[in-house]
Amino acid sequence: MLDVHYFAAARQAAGTAGESVEVPAGATLADALATLRATHSGTTAAGMSFAQVLEQCSFLVDGRNAQPQDLLAGAQRLDILPPFAGG
Repeated sequence: MLDVHYFAAARQAAGTAGESVEVPAGATLADALATLRATHSGTTAAGMSFAQVLEQCSFLVDGRNAQPQDLLAGAQRLDILPPFAGG
């Protein structure tokens, strides 16, 4: 299981601060994001869909910067971080 934590606009569009998702063996970050996109259809107050928010985000897997092609084998936590104003 992968614990997913949403921040700022990602939290708003997902409608939750976090959740646990099943990640199959050999899955990449891109695979996990595709699963999350299929699960969430919410929007932000500004009207951005969850999928649109994800396009702007950076990702941390177990506290380290991750790219879509990175494997999630053994990963426990995924942080989804939209750009933050002011830094």
